[in-house]
Amino acid sequence: MDLSIRPVDPTEHHALGEITAHAYLDDGLLDFGADDPYLEQLRDVPRRAVEADVLVAVGTDGRVLGGVTYAPPGNPWADIAGPDEAEFRMLAVAREARGLGAGEALVQACIDRARSTEGVTRLLLSTTPTMLVAHRIYRRLGFVRTPERDWEPIPGLPLLTYSLTL
Repeated sequence: MDLSIRPVDPTEHHALGEITAHAYLDDGLLDFGADDPYLEQLRDVPRRAVEADVLVAVGTDGRVLGGVTYAPPGNPWADIAGPDEAEFRMLAVAREARGLGAGEALVQACIDRARSTEGVTRLLLSTTPTMLVAHRIYRRLGFVRTPERDWEPIPGLPLLTYSLTL
């Protein structure tokens, strides 16, 4: 599929927020379903776009297909990254665009950003154990599991970590 990756435009904030929220909700990734407080963060693209780098995958028709939040070193959106590491979060692709390369293109854009950022030696991410399709993308792009960095943002919610040495 022909698509482009670029920074999110303010006119796309709502669409990307809904894509992200529905990706997590519809895939059963939120412990409390529609009442999960994390849904508010997933929908809050305007805040992320001010505080971090939010990228979108856009089809040739201009439709937003998915997005990701890239956090350079020292960024408040980084959960586990150290001073010489970047991180990405909230990777989401609209259901109708899955399997067309948007997710992989978004991850590759994060890799490219990390490689072009002076002093960054590693790119990190956290994922749930059930995000198996995403795990395959990460491994295909060279990420390796880093179980020593696995963590729980809230008790009972284990997150697996992956790292790519740049």
